Amino acid sequence: MASSRFLALLAVFIGIYFVSRFELHKSPAVRETAAAFSAAVYNPIRQALTEQGPDVVVKQDDSQEAFTSVTPSPRSTRAPYTRHIVAVGDLHGDMQNAQTVLQFSGVVDSFGNWTGEADFFVQTGDIIDRGDDTIKLYTWMEKLRVQAAKVGGVVLTHLGNHEVMNAIGDWRYVYPTEIETFGSVAARQKMLTTGRIGRAWAQNYTATSRLPLHPHLGPPNTPFPPENHPVHFQKDEDEDVDEDSRYYDTNEPLSHSALSFVHGGLSPTYSNLAPFPTKINALSSSFLHKLQNRRQPPPHPPNAYPGLPQGTTREEIELYDANGPFWYRGWATDSEEKACVDVEKVLARTGTRRMIMGHTPNFQGIVSRCNGKIIIIDTGISHAYGGALSALSIHYTFTPIDNKEGEPRWIEREVVSALYVDRQETIVDQEREVVGDFRFDTV
Repeated sequence: MASSRFLALLAVFIGIYFVSRFELHKSPAVRETAAAFSAAVYNPIRQALTEQGPDVVVKQDDSQEAFTSVTPSPRSTRAPYTRHIVAVGDLHGDMQNAQTVLQFSGVVDSFGNWTGEADFFVQTGDIIDRGDDTIKLYTWMEKLRVQAAKVGGVVLTHLGNHEVMNAIGDWRYVYPTEIETFGSVAARQKMLTTGRIGRAWAQNYTATSRLPLHPHLGPPNTPFPPENHPVHFQKDEDEDVDEDSRYYDTNEPLSHSALSFVHGGLSPTYSNLAPFPTKINALSSSFLHKLQNRRQPPPHPPNAYPGLPQGTTREEIELYDANGPFWYRGWATDSEEKACVDVEKVLARTGTRRMIMGHTPNFQGIVSRCNGKIIIIDTGISHAYGGALSALSIHYTFTPIDNKEGEPRWIEREVVSALYVDRQETIVDQEREVVGDFRFDTV
């Protein structure tokens, strides 16, 4: 009975096929009538054929859609997503080497203009000192910021310990020839407070950043944990760690698909890690405001060290001390065993999967520790050091895949590479499968 039904349906289908093949070309009216008839009959036939069982397969010629009664994996309309990030460390007054690095990493062209090859360009601080190109470099950063924004790119810049030192009046690493590019000490003080550079620091430079790899997590520097979000703590049995260092949300598989950028480092014992990076950046902003708006002291040297402004809070003092994000070097100097234990706590609390920083130079190249969870990108780019010209490149892809259950499944992949003038070295190449519906709003 089922076989007879199938043969009858197949005969009807073949008849429709030949009508459409040889008659539809006659006139628009005939085409419309035949098409309507075909739709009315073809769809029930397709449904009936689908119900026959897994051994029934009907193929048509190349001009028609092939179909089968075997239920296929749902065809995904979810588009793959990509994000490309380039980061560089300390530049220390060297425009020429900075241009070389940004050019071979694809951020700028031979004229120093934004190429659009990167979605984000990140600089981790210490643009100033040890060289004469302070004005040129900060002017260039603001030019790139505007150019990037016009085509949907983003430039993220950070204050390093040398920016803060200069704001304090600690000019120990300022070359006399660099002061001459400003015209005078007073002119330099004005430029770093109410002038172009000072305004750029206040408006566009943060102490740290949290950069999501996927826009589902929001724009850069979206606070973590999310505001007004219930906090869940994950703690293994007999695990001797503070509960607030083990934050994860099992309902948000991308919660830690983000990177942190900072100049010195995020110490595991620093008291203001969370909410990240909101708390640190608020302290940095208030501290910088006090430095820029006090009567500027005569710089040291040759004068005495000016100290911190009146009214500096205890939290602001902690921000600038050796354990704070401007100066911390533990990720470079601690043993591998200690660093790899401590980094897990910081990553958990900051909603990130790896920390990227400058400050502690390695003149041979970029340093990766603990399977790329700690990456130090200060390689002495400035001619003052004569180190390696380098940049860090992160390629992130989020690709849809399907399965028989029709779950929204994805492959998340992150490839982190160290770029040099003459070579490229892969630091991390990791992927994992993720299930869920995710927002793709551009940021």
